[in-house]
Amino acid sequence: MSGTTPNAAAAQSNGEAHSDPEPSARPPLNATGNGNASSTTPKRKPSQHIRLADHFQRPHLAGDHRTLSDALRAERSREEQETLLGDDELAGPDGCLREEGQETGPRQVFHPDANTGLNIYYTIHRIRRLVLASIEDPYTKDQLKEPRMNVLVVKPLVDRLYDDEDISVVYCLLVNRMQFLREQHFQHHHQTVNLTRANLCELVAMKVLRRHDEEATGRQGLLLLARILVAPFQPFQNAPADICPRPRQWQYNFQGGYEGKLTALEVAIVSESKTLLSSSACQKVIDAVYRGRVVYTPTTFLDILPDHYKHKPISLYDPRKAPLLNQYRLIVPRTRYLIEVTQFVVLLALYCFAMIEQNHADFTSAEALFMVYAAGWTLDECCSMLEHGWTVHTQELWAFLDLTFVAVYLCYFFARIYAWTVGNTDYGRQALDILAIAAPILFPRLAFNLMPENMLFIALRAMVKEFTALSLIAVWCFGGFLLSLKWLSMGAAHVDSVDSPNTITVSKWMLWIWFGLDGTGIEKAPAFHEVLGPALMVVYAFLGNTLFLTILISILSNTFSQIAADATSEIQFRRAVSTFEGVKSDSLFAYFSPFNLVGLFVLLPLKFILTPRWFHKINITIVRILNAPLLLCIAWYERRYLWKPARKPVGGLGLSHSKMKGWGWWNTFNAHAEIQKVFDEDPPEEVLRQIEEEDDLEDAILENSFAGTAAALARSRSPGNAGSAGVGQAKARRRRLSSVC
Repeated sequence: MSGTTPNAAAAQSNGEAHSDPEPSARPPLNATGNGNASSTTPKRKPSQHIRLADHFQRPHLAGDHRTLSDALRAERSREEQETLLGDDELAGPDGCLREEGQETGPRQVFHPDANTGLNIYYTIHRIRRLVLASIEDPYTKDQLKEPRMNVLVVKPLVDRLYDDEDISVVYCLLVNRMQFLREQHFQHHHQTVNLTRANLCELVAMKVLRRHDEEATGRQGLLLLARILVAPFQPFQNAPADICPRPRQWQYNFQGGYEGKLTALEVAIVSESKTLLSSSACQKVIDAVYRGRVVYTPTTFLDILPDHYKHKPISLYDPRKAPLLNQYRLIVPRTRYLIEVTQFVVLLALYCFAMIEQNHADFTSAEALFMVYAAGWTLDECCSMLEHGWTVHTQELWAFLDLTFVAVYLCYFFARIYAWTVGNTDYGRQALDILAIAAPILFPRLAFNLMPENMLFIALRAMVKEFTALSLIAVWCFGGFLLSLKWLSMGAAHVDSVDSPNTITVSKWMLWIWFGLDGTGIEKAPAFHEVLGPALMVVYAFLGNTLFLTILISILSNTFSQIAADATSEIQFRRAVSTFEGVKSDSLFAYFSPFNLVGLFVLLPLKFILTPRWFHKINITIVRILNAPLLLCIAWYERRYLWKPARKPVGGLGLSHSKMKGWGWWNTFNAHAEIQKVFDEDPPEEVLRQIEEEDDLEDAILENSFAGTAAALARSRSPGNAGSAGVGQAKARRRRLSSVC
């Protein structure tokens, strides 16, 4: 921190808060020792920094403490956010919920950006100054989460930056985190300090988002959190005109003022803010977007077939008010996931069928079908990569497998077309041989699709990345041994230059030594040179087979341990990436392979001929016709299961209408059925009233003291036992209430 350490600041704040002023202040002495007031040094101006004394207090002694009732209200708010929208809540003909004060007629065709008045540029640089002034020494992420650092650094920043009317603070904090991470790679003398500042930005962003979640409850609170995370912002928004760069606009990909804007969720993914993305408030929004309860029109980097005639605002979705053939439900992440898995299963089946029926001399029907379908699948992969850029796309769990298959398929495609053009069967055989090596890529990819949250696959992705980098470094370093051995063999007097081992043979010997498979290279070493040849081979064996492999195993073990230690954050981070990638904007995603090829070659020329309105009409008409059965299935499912049904007790049984309709022997034929049913419905009013009399929740404070969480003792009155004789009133007793987080 600027100018003082946390301990000194704490001592100073304690002294200011608890020490009483003396009756008479002693005048300061000048250089000669006199106490003349005219010779005293000028007084310092009051500091404008954060007053730590205002925040150095115990939460359970503050006036805004959290009670058990607050915890229960938060739980009821969470249930409300997952419950079916009420009939009194207005939704437009597109199924999007209208807010209070909005007109009930049709929405605007293109919804303008409602956040253009926010001063993003000012907030970004204000946050940077505050973070630079708060951190001057390196701290780990665990140290930043300690109570002392929370009171001295984190909480004052949260109090300063939180604004219930400014939804861009989280975005600005994450932008600063990206900048500090970037500076970490270039300013080596401040490397660890910049990492600490980046972690502080993420921690403050998480707490600001949590405070928004606590202040705004219900479905409107969910909508507010969604706006904070998926509303687009531009870093130079409302900056002085002389420093603003030229806007990046391309008429072909015109987005009506949304060009170049990013969301806080995308910045969090790029900066790998796993602590923020794994928080409950963020996961609440991610789950709502994944299921399609929250809908919005995403901003993109580049669309191959753009259709931005309409732009929908961030809103809640009511499937009961939406049309049956709603083509926008095809870009819901959960729907996209099921569609992509189905498409890949079809691709894998066609690949196996084509390889079984292969004929290098001519095209078979199976190979032609696979070639066309795989071309459409490759086009879909290219659209995904262009939509949000390389950095976001490669964060997906199976992206490296997809890109590898695309490279293999393109090599096969051009080799096969060339062989068919020139009529050379040898080239055709080589093309099919290239396609055969795609099998080790496609089969693991299916496992990645079916088990995306499996810890083994998440760790495997990171370990493959580390292994590839270390292997390339090893090949680079050990290339010197290869050149030395080759040049020694060329200069040997008893070996002809023609008979000397070629480079491939020497590389094979070195590879066998590296993996400890064979010692032929050591046996042949005297042929290179009587002394230097064996010496080089032995040194290489020590470095490659012993030292390097030991280092490689240690690094991979450390990588797996780090991922396993924070498995929940890793899984939720991958879930956030797949959810963000699942909300598509390009119109080609509505055409499944191989129809996206037809859409590309038919609709792309029309894009330059028709007006945006007519192009939009033709586009959605074709999409609805091609996907009519799927859209009907989606509409039927979402009207029944998208939102949880509201709890409506019926009679004295406390069963809802939906439960009574499905009541049957198949619901009761379970040894543990009653355990779940006891929580399906709310208790009756008399039971709730009795519970409230038993435990006075308003007096039970959730204590979370500076040193740790302590249990609170609260007095409660127990109702009398009706079956006990002679007991006419409740017995007073003390009950220890545990803390609820």
